[in-house]
Amino acid sequence: MNEATLQQALRTAREAAAAAAEIIRHYWRHGAAVEIKQDATPVTVADREAEQAIRQVLAAGLPEAGVYGEEFGLDGGEHELLWLVDPLDGTKSFVRRTPFFSTQIALLARGELVLGVSSAPVYGETMWAVRGGGAWLDGERVRVADTAALDQASISTGNVKTLTADARWDELGALIRDSNRIRGYGDFCHYHLLARGGLDLVIESDVNILDIAALAVIVREAGGVFTDLDGGALGLDTRSVLAGTPAIHALALPRLQAALAR
Repeated sequence: MNEATLQQALRTAREAAAAAAEIIRHYWRHGAAVEIKQDATPVTVADREAEQAIRQVLAAGLPEAGVYGEEFGLDGGEHELLWLVDPLDGTKSFVRRTPFFSTQIALLARGELVLGVSSAPVYGETMWAVRGGGAWLDGERVRVADTAALDQASISTGNVKTLTADARWDELGALIRDSNRIRGYGDFCHYHLLARGGLDLVIESDVNILDIAALAVIVREAGGVFTDLDGGALGLDTRSVLAGTPAIHALALPRLQAALAR
C-alpha cells in the first residue's frame, strides 16, 4: 500500500468518523430506543445509522476496500484492504448517559493494521495514526510515557470478567499491588490515555478486534506495545489485550505467562 493511498485512506476514515459523530450527537441529545441483540448486547438506531453513514463514506473514498462492521457484518469475498468498523463502541455507556463511547475505524492491508481513527464525539477527543506517521490527538502529536519501573506505573483495566476465572487473575492482583495506582477507565479512554502518556499499562480479557484495531495502531505509533494477553499478534479473532509502554509491557507479560505455567 503506497503512501498516497494510505493518506487518502486516512482522510476518508476521518471524514467517515465525522459523519458518524453528527448522528451520534443527535441521538445523544434526543435519545434512542434500545434493542437487545441475540448476543444479549444493546443496540440503538444510532449504532446502525452511524455504520451506514461510515460505509457510504468509505465506499466513496476507497472503493477497492471491503468493510467488516459491528452492525452489518463482513462484505462478501476476499479483500486485500479491509476496513474494521465499530460505529458506536460502548453502546452500554451511550444508553446509560455516560460519555465513554466512540467510533472506531481501522484499515487492515494484507493482514497488517496500518491505520486507525478513534473518535469520541461527546467526550471530545479524536485520535488517529497511520503506519510510520506517529499518533495524533486533535492535531497534536502524542507519545507514550517513558515509565520504566512498575512501582511508578499506572494500570487500567477494562473488561476482565473472563480473567477472573483464569490462572492469571492472582497475578493481575500482584501487578496491581506492585504498581503505583490502578484505574478502570475502560473503552477507548484508557487507550487514549496510554497513547498520550497518562497511563502505562492496559489489561482486558473480553474484547473483539473491532473494539481495539484502531486503538492498536494509535498506541503503537505513539511508541507503545500492543498485543493480546499471551503476547501474540492481533488478528480478527483477538479477544484480549495487554498494551503498555515498552518497559512496563515487558515487565508484565512474563509474569502473566508464568502464572499460566504454574
